[in-house]
Amino acid sequence: MQEFLDSLGQVSAVIGAQWGDEGKGKIVDILAGHFDVVARAAGGANAGHTIVVKGKKQVFRLLPSGCLQENATVVLGSGMVIHLATLLEEIAMLKESGIDILKRLKISDEAHILFDYHKGIDAALEEGSAKTGKQIGTTKRGIGPAYADKAYRTGIRMGRLGEDLESELEERAAHVQKAFGVSVNVAEELKHLQNAEKVFGSCITDTVIDLHEMIADGKTILIEGAQASLLDIDHGTYPYVTSSATTVAGALQGLGLPPQALDTVIGVAKAYCTRVGEGKFPTEADEKTSDRLRERGGEYGATTGRPRRCGWLHIPDLLYSAALNGFTHWNITKLDVLDQEAVIPVGVESDENGEVVFEELPGWKRKTSGITDFEELPEEAQEFLTFIEERTEIPVSFIGTGQGREEMIWRS
Repeated sequence: MQEFLDSLGQVSAVIGAQWGDEGKGKIVDILAGHFDVVARAAGGANAGHTIVVKGKKQVFRLLPSGCLQENATVVLGSGMVIHLATLLEEIAMLKESGIDILKRLKISDEAHILFDYHKGIDAALEEGSAKTGKQIGTTKRGIGPAYADKAYRTGIRMGRLGEDLESELEERAAHVQKAFGVSVNVAEELKHLQNAEKVFGSCITDTVIDLHEMIADGKTILIEGAQASLLDIDHGTYPYVTSSATTVAGALQGLGLPPQALDTVIGVAKAYCTRVGEGKFPTEADEKTSDRLRERGGEYGATTGRPRRCGWLHIPDLLYSAALNGFTHWNITKLDVLDQEAVIPVGVESDENGEVVFEELPGWKRKTSGITDFEELPEEAQEFLTFIEERTEIPVSFIGTGQGREEMIWRS
């Protein structure tokens, strides 16, 4: 195993290949035990990563999943928008579990603060769009409005924590009320700022310099992507996308790392596919099948609890994501969810009318959950994974067979 880990190189990234919720958190949690640094580059508290260790479920929205591995330095990069109260909650949650993340947490001074009023704006915009039938289906966590402030160059960065921001926030409150009809509780926002400065103010630093120094010192870095490639603001299924760059290029930008620093990229995809919110989903299953996959896979949002739309794997999407990110390995997750399927349709191409053409693969109708050796998988399951390898020309190096940290097949 160590030889395989060494082959991942000094800097490796984990990137979602579909519309998010692929199970990136689990592979990051596992690999973080073998890396010196785990870093998140972009996005905000709309990303929910669920980790199950010894039967206990932990959900992270801002901190990378690798923070459970107590050897790793944790970095929140400059591409992020950080909701202070949520980060405080996650730090407190870890403390209750006996983990003091503050000793090894580094927060970029260039990351932007996401205020409660951003969430209010998000909800107001979504409500307005719903009336015209043009809603995006956001998580209403304020991500878009926070990035909009960043683009307008009116955002407030983490490096300003500790400054007197009362008058500035009062000006913002007047603008937000006038423009969006959203009330801003300035006193509450100031309280969050004060609490944050008290708890993790000492963790705010120039993470770009820190990361480059760590690389120079020979430290290994694992980058945890948020959301996924098909939700990328530039390359995703626009306008039904998130508001940040979710590809590996966006991750490098959000951390201030050059392309040549990256050695390997692990693409994460479910053995089937899910999507939340609006937008196209060419391999979406019929209602009965979708309900079946949803219940077996627990397909409800970790952040919102929303039921996810469910369907089948789509090879063209995997190829597109692989082209965007340069995947060197696949992590195929939730193989066990397909254990009861007699036939497994896979979208392989589109016909002249743009309709998906499916190829039906035989199911295995046997339990795969908990298997950790590829050779112990049913022959049909092995063939399914080989099919993915052959169609994408990328090795399936990691296979998830359950929720637990230990339920993973490694293939060198």
